Amino acid sequence: MEDESEHSRGGVVGLALGALGVVFGDIGTSPLYALQTVFSIDHNTVAATPGDVYGVISLVFWSITVIVSVKYVAFILRADNDGEGGVMALAALARTAVRPGGRRFGFVMLLGVLGASLFYGDSVITPAISVMSAIEGLSVSTPSLAHLVVPIGAVIITALFAGQRFGTQVVGRFFGPVMALWFVVLAVLGLGQVLRDPAVITGLSPHYGLLFVIEHPVVAFVAMGAVVLSITGAEALYADMGHFGRQPIRRAWFFVVFPALTLNYLGQGALLLEDPSAATNPFFRLAPDALRLPLVVLATVATVIASQAVISGAYSVSRQAERLGYLPRLTVRHTSAHERGQIYVPAINTTLYLGVILLLVTFQSSQRLATAYGLAVTGTFLITTTLFLIYAEAHWGWNRWQLLLLGVPLAGLELTYFGANLTKLAHGGWLPVLIALAVATVMLTWQRGRELVTERRASMEGPLEPFIDWLHDDPVDKVPGTAVFLHPDKQSTPLALRENATFNHVIHETVLIVSTASLDVPFVADDERVVLDHLGDPYDAITHLTLLFGFQEDQDIPGALALARELEIIDVDPETAYYFLSRITIQRGSGREMGGWRKRLFLGLAHNAASPTEYFRLPEDRTVAMGAAVVL
Repeated sequence: MEDESEHSRGGVVGLALGALGVVFGDIGTSPLYALQTVFSIDHNTVAATPGDVYGVISLVFWSITVIVSVKYVAFILRADNDGEGGVMALAALARTAVRPGGRRFGFVMLLGVLGASLFYGDSVITPAISVMSAIEGLSVSTPSLAHLVVPIGAVIITALFAGQRFGTQVVGRFFGPVMALWFVVLAVLGLGQVLRDPAVITGLSPHYGLLFVIEHPVVAFVAMGAVVLSITGAEALYADMGHFGRQPIRRAWFFVVFPALTLNYLGQGALLLEDPSAATNPFFRLAPDALRLPLVVLATVATVIASQAVISGAYSVSRQAERLGYLPRLTVRHTSAHERGQIYVPAINTTLYLGVILLLVTFQSSQRLATAYGLAVTGTFLITTTLFLIYAEAHWGWNRWQLLLLGVPLAGLELTYFGANLTKLAHGGWLPVLIALAVATVMLTWQRGRELVTERRASMEGPLEPFIDWLHDDPVDKVPGTAVFLHPDKQSTPLALRENATFNHVIHETVLIVSTASLDVPFVADDERVVLDHLGDPYDAITHLTLLFGFQEDQDIPGALALARELEIIDVDPETAYYFLSRITIQRGSGREMGGWRKRLFLGLAHNAASPTEYFRLPEDRTVAMGAAVVL
């Protein structure tokens, strides 16, 4: 499947170039602030001495090697959910592998919810810290413009989010070449300084990192909270796998990104040994004075690309969560006629924008933002590792020694990152935790409330089979045409159908009861889309259809019915059918299944959910809504 995708999009090289622009934007801009933060942490506990510099370089290099090259590139990319990646996709994949109803069944989706919640925290912080770190180069090249850093950053962020509605298909063509140039510049800047001090290459030896930890355990532990900034964006390698495939991502990483990052970090280390005062901004100090302003421009473009990648990722995660039942219906707009993955979600866009601007105004520097960054990233690392190990045991049949061989080193390293970032909790680290808790609360509240409403709706609607028997025993008048009743299942009777039959004493000549189901896969093949059930009598003109969709697909009901007609499953023209919605009004009651504040939250979410007419792509002039109330 991956090979077919690669050939259809122009081959591995073309996809690798595209991956440079989307997958590696975040980790590719980490050199802007990673070492600067390490050597500027509280009380300047990490000094620009050979021992400290070599130790930090070693920790950075081996963090990138173990987490990115080994964990993600070698292992995590193998766990693809029908070609798709990301923490929610991995959770759905793991859920299909474990025993239904067991303790791990609910646990894996809870981890998925927490991972997605942390991703939202990352999605708010990444645009702010990336853009700020690039524009702060102005204070190096032109100190008199330092007061304009925050206003310029706000303007760029505003333009970035305002342009989301127009899509990325046009500017996206330039992402790959621009980021290719960025990685060349990273390599050249670093190589120039390395050639002046080749001894810095010895800093790649792991023993320098070990010595640094042994000789300065407390300092090293605190420094690890900043070292982790060098691997932010590693999750994007997995999240964007569906767009590019494993091989293009692997080749782009090993042949371009990894060497360029290594050279640049080595160059910054050599510069710090030559001039300790460069710790204020070692990245921009690598460049000659005359090239610093153009470098600021290039860095700003690169950080905008990195921000675009994480914003697009937030849209995808939101749609996955909604399809899996953890968010209400979202208004999703496609921004490309050719690429189904290019979407725009207005509600998520507005929420992210307000969060990013608030961060920009509150923290006002990349160094201060860095204190808030690590917890979201390290928390996601731990969740991804846990989900992968569960999947590897349940689906691939890994033995305990295999799980321990990979899991113990990863868990030890990632718990160290996480623990080091906990020390920053009071200095901004609370922010991603707060965002994650808020998002997780919303997702779990919606999932629980939806279950309760579905149960009470079903009891109110009554079973379907007795209702059909009643129609046979006491026939009602039939009117010409086809009526399509949207309904969650085939166990209960659609309220709109019951109302028509019992109060209006009519039904249509042809009745389709249509349910949609979101599967734990991204896409469903056309020949598997429609499941037909005659409900015991193929001649009574009442038929149930289940339309299957992946969590990355739009639930276009007229389109799916047209497909069913084309496949000769039904003989109904969706262009002339009338669509009936059973619109449920939810009222807050005195039941104790949910707390009062969670009920108010659920009601607010339900009130702001996308219109079912738009969500299911129904024709407004042939759609009828009939309502009823459910007490929660």
